[in-house]
Amino acid sequence: MVRVSKMTAASGEHAVHQEAPSTGFTLRGRAVPSYIAIEGPIGVGKTTLARRIAETFAHDLLLEEAELNPFLSRFYQNRQQTALATQLFFLFQRVQKITELKQRDMFDQNRVADFVLEKDPLFAKVNLDADEYALYQKVFEKMRVDAPLPDLVIYLQANPDRLMERIEKRGIDAERLIDRTYLEQLNEVYSEFFLYYDSAPLLIVNANDIDLTRGDRYYEQLIDYMLDIKKGRHYFNPTFFS
Repeated sequence: MVRVSKMTAASGEHAVHQEAPSTGFTLRGRAVPSYIAIEGPIGVGKTTLARRIAETFAHDLLLEEAELNPFLSRFYQNRQQTALATQLFFLFQRVQKITELKQRDMFDQNRVADFVLEKDPLFAKVNLDADEYALYQKVFEKMRVDAPLPDLVIYLQANPDRLMERIEKRGIDAERLIDRTYLEQLNEVYSEFFLYYDSAPLLIVNANDIDLTRGDRYYEQLIDYMLDIKKGRHYFNPTFFS
């Protein structure tokens, strides 16, 4: 297991402690990103991966809490009728979490999030009609906050069929009405967004044929690869290591 202490005020980097190599990788003097954000479409495994990384490196968790959105189950039943309310609730929730993040101790910023605020308009673009989207954009601009930039963004990709399998497997009642077409739309806007994303170092992960939430093999390879990233755009396809 690898344990990482809080960031030191003097260096701004982690003080690293290496223990028995039960995880199959070592830090080798490499710094762990202080703020990691994981993104991707519904069902790709971003929240579970965030939890696993947080446990590995003793980072705090900053998670979306979709289950708190009172409009979400109705949204999946009738997307057109409740899309705006659903989207605005998520926007308010994400802005609140980012605002709280900014208000915390500047030396207590070791965390993993399962979202980046900049992606909020993606779902709005897919789900809202023209008038609703225009209203949403006005609200989004009014609520825009100077969000801290992640030290690394991990974007998980998987095709719609694989996403459908994982959504069915996790068995959340509200998600049972999600269809393949909707997942195709989400994949399209996510791909377009990250095609031009350059706000932070980016790691694009092919998560289609692996499960990063269980077992150690691919997870350890991902972490080892991640620790070498300092800037730019990178791609991780675990099948290359097979």
